[in-house]
Amino acid sequence: MQIPPQLCSSRTILDRSLIALVLCTSLFAQESPQVLQNEEPAADLSLEQISAQLENPLTSLWSMTFENSFSKKGGDLIGGHTDGNVLFFQPGLPIPFGDGMTFINRPAIPLVTAAVLDPSEPDGVSRHTTGLGDIQMLSLIGPDRSQGFVWGLGGTFKFPTATSDSLGTGKWQAGPSVMLFHFQKPWTVGTLVEHWWSFAGDDARAHTNRTDIKYIARYALQNAWSVGFGPTISIDWAEDPDNRYTVPIGLGVTKTVRFGETPVKFRLEGHYNIVKPDDYGDEWRILFRFSPVISSPFRR
Repeated sequence: MQIPPQLCSSRTILDRSLIALVLCTSLFAQESPQVLQNEEPAADLSLEQISAQLENPLTSLWSMTFENSFSKKGGDLIGGHTDGNVLFFQPGLPIPFGDGMTFINRPAIPLVTAAVLDPSEPDGVSRHTTGLGDIQMLSLIGPDRSQGFVWGLGGTFKFPTATSDSLGTGKWQAGPSVMLFHFQKPWTVGTLVEHWWSFAGDDARAHTNRTDIKYIARYALQNAWSVGFGPTISIDWAEDPDNRYTVPIGLGVTKTVRFGETPVKFRLEGHYNIVKPDDYGDEWRILFRFSPVISSPFRR
């Protein structure tokens, strides 16, 4: 199979850019020992402190997050309802950057189970398929602090890694990302906005133009419990208005515990879409995630 020259060029530019970004951040980290010496290891933090820090996308804590999202889908394209499931692996590996700043590359690697739509079938679904979806990468840089306002700026990327057409877009995508959080005990309130445009990929697949707006509000309780929500509003600008918007509301609980010396954060949350695409989209979903905290090599 011959790869179009423009795709090769885009891949080369993207790969080199990511490598250069990681190398630059590593060099800055080596020049900032005062940042490393001031960080507390997770073993010295209380469970309440760990729980609060993990709410921050720019936390200095390293973690390995697994999130399973089970959804019930419906719409005019199918004759009833069908199930979907996505299991994400999201390692969070922040790097100290300069004086008092943090840089993070956070990939999201999805294992997807999705319906294969077929209008010729009575229910509009021929079967379900499972495989790798499109891998995402969020890159942010911002101040390393856990109180008051915390901002972050960067980029976000999607790669056409899906093992089936029904599990991904077939497009290379990139765009800006921005976050703004406010941490004031017992509240955590904030938003993370990402936008993607497609710039290369399968010419036979549709161009992508999408915005995700994650909005978060959580209230910390005693004994490392918290209640709140963190749904994501999606706007697919490439679709017609009847299929453009997904607006969920939700509620969930979070608990942080220790297994031996390893802190682990658990979360169970439900979302219901008060606005969803008419043709095909999620009606509701249940998310379960757990995040073990691991040792960072940048701590001393």
